[in-house]
Amino acid sequence: MQIGNRAETDNPAGDPERQAQLSGRWVTAICLLWSLFQLWIVSDVPFFLSEITGLKLVFNGQEARQIHLAFGLGLALSVYPAVRSLSPAVDYLVKWALIIAGVSACLYLYLFKLDIANRAGLPNRFDLFFSIAGICCVLAAVYRALGLPLLIVAAIFIFYVMFGHLDIFPDALRWKGASLNKATWHFWMQTEGVFGVALGVSATMIFLFVLFGALLESAGAGNYFIKLSFAALGHLRGGPAKAAVVASGLSGIYSGSSIANVVTTGTFTIPLMKKTGLSAEKAGAVEVASSTNGQLTPPVMGAAAFLIAEFTGVSYFELIKHAALPALVSYLALFYIVHLEVTKLGLEGLPRQTPTQSLLRRFTGFIVGFAGLAILGLAMHAVVGLVGEAAPSLSVPAVVLVFLGIYLPLVRIAAREPDLTVGLSDGEMKMLPLVSTVARTGYHFVLPIIVLLWCVLISRLSPGLSAYWACLAMMFVLVTQHPLKAFFRRQEVTVDHWSAGWRDMLRGLENGARNMISISVATATAGIIIGTVSLTGAHQFIGAFVEAVSGGNLVIMLLLVAVMSLVLGMGLPTSAAYLLLAVLVAPALTRLGVEPIVGHMFIFYYGLVSAITPPVALAAYAAASISGAGANETAVESIRLGFVKLLAPFLFVTMPGLLMIGAPGEIAASVVLAAAGLSALTVAFAGWLWRPMTGWERIVLAAGGLAMLWPAPVADLDAPVLATRFAGAVLAGWIVARCARSAAGTSAGPARR
Repeated sequence: MQIGNRAETDNPAGDPERQAQLSGRWVTAICLLWSLFQLWIVSDVPFFLSEITGLKLVFNGQEARQIHLAFGLGLALSVYPAVRSLSPAVDYLVKWALIIAGVSACLYLYLFKLDIANRAGLPNRFDLFFSIAGICCVLAAVYRALGLPLLIVAAIFIFYVMFGHLDIFPDALRWKGASLNKATWHFWMQTEGVFGVALGVSATMIFLFVLFGALLESAGAGNYFIKLSFAALGHLRGGPAKAAVVASGLSGIYSGSSIANVVTTGTFTIPLMKKTGLSAEKAGAVEVASSTNGQLTPPVMGAAAFLIAEFTGVSYFELIKHAALPALVSYLALFYIVHLEVTKLGLEGLPRQTPTQSLLRRFTGFIVGFAGLAILGLAMHAVVGLVGEAAPSLSVPAVVLVFLGIYLPLVRIAAREPDLTVGLSDGEMKMLPLVSTVARTGYHFVLPIIVLLWCVLISRLSPGLSAYWACLAMMFVLVTQHPLKAFFRRQEVTVDHWSAGWRDMLRGLENGARNMISISVATATAGIIIGTVSLTGAHQFIGAFVEAVSGGNLVIMLLLVAVMSLVLGMGLPTSAAYLLLAVLVAPALTRLGVEPIVGHMFIFYYGLVSAITPPVALAAYAAASISGAGANETAVESIRLGFVKLLAPFLFVTMPGLLMIGAPGEIAASVVLAAAGLSALTVAFAGWLWRPMTGWERIVLAAGGLAMLWPAPVADLDAPVLATRFAGAVLAGWIVARCARSAAGTSAGPARR
């Protein structure tokens, strides 16, 4: 979640402006230090320096978590203002008291780790004090950063741990309870609670991917993706809406938050969509649905990808494979329904320059270019592999030389074009720039993304190490792009060019840390919930409850879990919502026979949809504040446009081939059935296919689509199932053919809306 606009305003009496400046500088310095620390613990530099100097410069996993949370708590309690202000002086003192207590509680574990290990579950008074102080500061920080929902859930679980023996709990849920010493030791002093798996993933993987996204944004890649999308799609019918789908989706991939993406890209795309004829509700809904789709797309998936891999036990590479196809289906379905909506409204696109090349020639050029890049990539992989085998010590220099050999020509190409302005200018609104012109200005932005994907998919490095190398590549681009452009433009390379690059890099490092504050405190709070479950076994009750209510019926069970996911995920960012659901709800699905990866993808989708579901639709509220429409109306419209995100999780269970699970034939059958059924439902929701559709046509088409998505395994060859799906396809095909004939003027009568 972006927090840059929530700067601190509470200052003690005296000189408020001076205090604000000092506070802002300290926050910036701590953010930079946090980002550098996270890069430090992943790199090989600490090991190398430790051997040379003999100093302890290497941090193990537990120490990294403790320092990581110390940074997160200190910044959360400093940056986010108090929910209720008493007076400037009192607020200032309370803030610093909380900061000192929270940071000290984390560093106490680091400084006295050997003594704590020797006590082994027998806390002394200092252990008890710092444990209680740390837990209270975590709860205060999550309340300030994320609001009341997650705080209430965490408080309920703490109450259950302490007083689970009381009669207020049902017999099936009652347990013996825990003493204060046992509870605080479990939650704070060991790795079963706050400093558990969730915070470990945040410290070792999530931070670096969020940092990479912030560096990419600071370099200007966000504006580049927006302008490239508009140049490519702005001339189509309702082009700004279609360009917003692509631009917001691309930005959402690395932003880590659908709400942050709405606030950043939406300030540009929503007004432009309104100018071209979309209503305020529809413009906001398109932005919300697009930004939410970005959270479904690998490799980051709103920072939840690494958590899913950790909880399910699948490798990160396997998770990307499982998540890729559903994300593609969601994008195509959203693009299609937006196309139908703008066609129904009769919207036109923006004028563009007439390309000098024919469509066939441009398509051929794209294919040749793609093939050339593939061949170049394979050649690079072969060269680097040979160098690594012959002289392992030269493998890193070889990779650096290859990177420079590609980067320098790309910057030279970018230098031939003027730098992009922010947003579309008035002249570009009257005449869109050529795609090739815009594309040339930012090819070098794509190179660090290729580095990331190369490390993950081809070299099979760990996610954290892959993000580390991608961050280093991005930092190099930030520092050097301005001086190199000036050099290639035959301008004098001045200190200002270098200073601009360093400022961009420092801004990216700061924003990366700022974007991580809410995630760090959310994962720490999720550790309390995870610790409660491990201590009490509460998840067994939830699984038994779901099983009892559903009566063993798969559809009822999935509906119940979906509702629980929507309710529990309200008001939470992507990673926090998934963490809560993974602990409480996912075990219920696996207990009833659903494969772990399928169950976790199910709750991940529904936890994400909670961000656009009334009454706590935070992404819709953010879009409504820009568009001027009602928040609930925007939320309802975004659900209608992105209905695939509501339906797809059910298909994961009945058609696991969509997650690339099963034999090739089953995967192909799942894709065909899902594509046909979802297309039919999309047209039925839009009410338009070449012409306005009548009510009964929409009903029949929806029935046909649902029949093709019948909740039975694709591998099931029973005649009733096959007959149902065949009948659905026939119905859908008949309606499509009827609409086509009517649009061509062969229909027997006039069409009615």
